[in-house]
This record gives sequence, structure tokens and C-alpha cells, in this order.
Amino acid sequence: MSWGTELWDQFDNLDKHTQWGIDFLERYAKFVKERLDVEQNYAKQLRNLVKKYCPKRSKDEEPRFTSCLSFYSILNELNDYAGQREVVAEEMAHKVYGELMRYSQDLKAERKHHLQEGRKAQQYLDHCWKQMDNSKRKFERDCKEAEKSQISYDRLDNDINATKSEVEKAKAQFYLRTHMADESKNEYAAQLQNFNAEQWKHFNNAIPHIFKNLQDMDERRTVKLGETYRSFAEAERRVIPIVSKCLEGMVSAAKAVDERRDSSIVIESFKSGFEPPGDFPFEDFSQNLSRTGSDATISNTPKGDRERDGAPGPRPDPKHNTGRTKNKLWLFGKKPKAPSVEDFSHLPPEQRRKRLQQRIDELSRELQKEMDQRDALNKMKDVYEKNPQMGDPSSLQPKISETICNMEKLRSEIHKNETWLSEVEGKQSSRGDRRHSADNHHHTPQGRESPEGSYTDDTSQEHHTPHHRSGPPQPGNPNPDPHEFDDEFDDDDPLPVIGHCKALYSFDGQNEGTLVMAEDEVLYIIEEDKGDGWTRARKQSGEEGYVPTSYVEITLEKNSKGAVTYI
Repeated sequence: MSWGTELWDQFDNLDKHTQWGIDFLERYAKFVKERLDVEQNYAKQLRNLVKKYCPKRSKDEEPRFTSCLSFYSILNELNDYAGQREVVAEEMAHKVYGELMRYSQDLKAERKHHLQEGRKAQQYLDHCWKQMDNSKRKFERDCKEAEKSQISYDRLDNDINATKSEVEKAKAQFYLRTHMADESKNEYAAQLQNFNAEQWKHFNNAIPHIFKNLQDMDERRTVKLGETYRSFAEAERRVIPIVSKCLEGMVSAAKAVDERRDSSIVIESFKSGFEPPGDFPFEDFSQNLSRTGSDATISNTPKGDRERDGAPGPRPDPKHNTGRTKNKLWLFGKKPKAPSVEDFSHLPPEQRRKRLQQRIDELSRELQKEMDQRDALNKMKDVYEKNPQMGDPSSLQPKISETICNMEKLRSEIHKNETWLSEVEGKQSSRGDRRHSADNHHHTPQGRESPEGSYTDDTSQEHHTPHHRSGPPQPGNPNPDPHEFDDEFDDDDPLPVIGHCKALYSFDGQNEGTLVMAEDEVLYIIEEDKGDGWTRARKQSGEEGYVPTSYVEITLEKNSKGAVTYI
């Protein structure tokens, strides 16, 4: 069935229907957009969930229990499942939503074109009708005027009192009106014939053609909706095999849980290998009752004499006093910001050296630019001197002077930064010499120097190197004398804070007197580096010790009270 033959008089309704069709298509496109947003958010939440529960420790530290391994396998499968949800969202966005929006724009343009053609055809038909109607009205007026002139002529012709001139005038008017009525009649007949022909063309050719185009457009819209419905379902169906594999992987992980294996792992992890204790023997305390008083005399040797005779006495715990301040909590204000120092003295040596070298390179490039500009100006000045008509040489002198002044400033800045760089490199080389000298004395039983300048008798850690992840080389390991260490940490008044530092690397602090720190941990500086490569720091918990200076980024407070300076 065709809209052109069945709905020839329903132009306005077809206009509304085609607009509704486009609105419905865009409504479905909006539904697909919200659906793919749901998929994207679902996939994002799944990935965040997997990331939250994934192990953050290294594989060596992960538990070997089958229940844990199965759970991590389920997390991996769930992560793959989230990836498939993202694939679904991408398919819907590209093949459904994007296609619908492009097709909607094409439909709007096509509908507008067809409706404009229909309106133009209707307007032309209306114009033909108005011309026919105007000619009809004119013919009607002219006929009435002719009738009036005929009545007037008949009246005067029958009036015996009327003069001949009046009769002749009325007769001429009658003939004129009759002629005008005949012309209007012919015009009306022609316009009517033309309108009928245009009306037939309008309802048999123009309108059917336009309505057929609208019908084809609407049917194509319906077909496109059916195709996108299918694409919407296909986007989901394509991932079903992979999703099924993910679910099968989860089921396999669940089947891999072995309670006996987990129990054996517990046994292997905690089994000591000792035999269970045997029966306690009976102790007969009544045997001494049968002895004489002299035999049962108990020695009254004083405790002090027994100790002098070689009996072991209680030994004080050398670490007892050390822990007195570990439980103290030190409250400090807001972490001070690193000052902006021109010579970068607030940075560690290696970072300071890099920053100074970077600044020297930048200043050198600027100096080269100024030198090139000076040479160009001098060449231009020579040209002006040889050819005065090209310009005044004296006009370039202020610019040349300004360039030379800038060059002098840049040379001064470069020299200043090179001096600071030489100072840093000199300190680093001297520190390396001190570390090398300390390493050469490791064979001495009591010859390893601590950060405080004291010596230790402990030879069990002579060649022990703490295990840490890759970082800068450590200075000589501190191992201060226990009594000297205790004396420093047993003060009731702790050393004041002179700054803070941030750990660039982790440090295990296995040697006595050192402080364990984690990467990016913030510590408080209570004593600067004396030149041996160690800095004394304090944790927020109150624990104090030495850390390698090259392992931390130090910021010292300029106006710290009680700051210790070593020369």
C-alpha cells in the first residue's frame, strides 16, 4: 500500500508521524547510551574491586595456601570478565549508538527536504486556485455590471422623454459591459482549466511522489531500528564464549581448593622438629631430713663473694636503657616547606650537583644566544658603516651595549654556579675518600668508627652488609659503643628537631644504632651529617638512630633552636 494514493489528504498527519519516528529513534539511541554507560561503570567498578583485593606484597611473601591461590585466580578471571564488559560497551558505542546518531541526522535532513517539496507543491496549487478564484469573481462582477447597463438601456429606450443621445450613451455602455463580461468569462474559463490541470498533477503526481519518498524514509528507519536491535544483542552474544571461559576458570579455581594441601602447608611452615617433652621425674625433697645438721649446713657465702669466686651474676640488659625513649611521642607542628635556596644547598649532594649542572647548561645556552646576537649586531653595524644609506650605525650601539651587559651577567652567574658545583664535587670526593679509608680499616677488631666517633667491640658484624633494594651506596656501617649509645638516648631532654627528611630508599637498619625506615617515610632531623655519611634522625614514635645521608632528602630549618653544627 502506498501513502500517496491512500493518504493523499493527510499531509499534516504524515508530517507528525515522521517526526515521531525520528524522536523514537533518538529515544532508543539514548537508551543504548545509558546502557553502555552502565556497562562501562560496571567494568570500572569490577576492576577497582579486583585492584582493591589483589595482593600488594611480592610473590615470595604470598601465602601458598590453595584457598588463597584460588581466590587470586578468581580475581584474575573477574578482571578478564570486566574487560569483556568493556568490549560490550565499545561495541554498543560504535555499532549501535554512533550509527543511530549519524542515521538520525540523515533522517532529519531528508525529512526536511521532502516536506519542503510538499509545501512548495501545496503553495503552487494554492496560487493557481487564487488566480482562478480572482478571475471567477471578476467575471461575476462584470456580468452584474452588464446586467445593470442592460436594464438602464432598456429603461431609456422605452422612455419617450429620453433624448436620443442618452439612449445612445446607455446603449454604448451596455455593449462595453457586455464585452468586458465576455472577456472575464474567457479568462475565468482559462484559469479554471489551468487550476484543474495543476490540481490533477498535484494529487496524482507531486503528492504521491513526495509521500512515497516519506514512506521509503520511514520504512528505512524501521529497518535500521531492527538492525540496531540485532547489533545490540550481538554485542552481548559475541563475548559469551570468553565470559563462559572466565566463569569456567572460576569454577576450576574453586575445585582447586584442597584442604589437606593447606593443612600440610601449615605443618611445613610451623613444624619445629622437636620431640614432645617426656615425663618429669619425681624429686624427693625429704632426703636431706635424715642428714645431720653439719651435713645439711647451707653455705652462707654472701652473694657478692660468690660472684667474685666466679659464679655468674645477673647481667644488665644493655638495651634496656636504649628503649626508654622509644615509646615517647613527639608532637611537632606542620611539616615545613623546603626553602627555595639559590645554591640548592637544601638538596642532597647528588641532587644539588645535578641541579647546578642543569642551571649551568641553561646559562651557557643563554650566553651563546647573547654572543650570537652581539656578533649579528656587529656585522650589521659594519654594513651600516660601509653603506650609510642602509641605516645609522650609532642606532645599534645601545643594543650592543645591552647585549654585552647581559653577557657579563650571565658569565658571572655561570662562574658562581661553577664555584658551587666545584664545592659539591669536592665534598663528594672527600666523602668517598673517607668511606674508602674506613673500608680499609675493617680488619681491625676495634677499629670501625661509628657516626658519633666512638668505637665498638662487636666483631660479629664486621663484614655484614644490610640487604636493601637498589639505591645509592651506603657509608660505613655505624656500630657505636652500646654504653655511649645508651648515654645519648637516655637523656631526659631529647635533642631538638633541626629539620626533617624524606626517605628516598628503604633502609633495614640491621646494625646497632641505625634506624629502620621505609621508602617515602618522613623523619625528623636531630643531628646533621658530621662528614661520615650518616645523619641522626627520629621517628614520630620517638625512636632515634642513624640513617645514610644519601638515602634521604633533607630540609633544615634556618632558625632552629639548638641546632648542632660540626666543623
